[in-house]
Amino acid sequence: MSDIEEIIQLKNRYWHYNDTGLLGDRIAELFTEDGIWTNAELGHYEGREAIRDFFNGASEALPFCAHLGMNPVIEVDGATATGIWRAILLGTFVEEGRQVSRHILIDYRDDYARQGGRWLIRKLDILFNFNIPFGEGWAGQTVIRR
Repeated sequence: MSDIEEIIQLKNRYWHYNDTGLLGDRIAELFTEDGIWTNAELGHYEGREAIRDFFNGASEALPFCAHLGMNPVIEVDGATATGIWRAILLGTFVEEGRQVSRHILIDYRDDYARQGGRWLIRKLDILFNFNIPFGEGWAGQTVIRR
């Protein structure tokens, strides 16, 4: 259980560093050197440097975000692990020069590796089930990963 708790804390730190300014330097250190962050809408980034640069540049397009993470399913196999998560993201996005509030329902498929006595993210794979402006319904817009 301690491995699972450490992985939960790792994911919570990831969300915290997102929600307190998209802190690319701190986020990148949560990944293995060859870690991957990937999302169909926002891009594919391999390695700490690419992840760091992406997050350090993202605050202009996303000046505010708040993640509510839930439903972890974590399986540990020695020095590797997988995690399935769901999160609701409330965010302010800059679109065509104006700020837009959005609701996003996210599914995560994560791979982890224990290196140097601590758990790190090896791959963080993100699927937006829906990404809608605040005030609109999401019916008919969902993408569900099975």
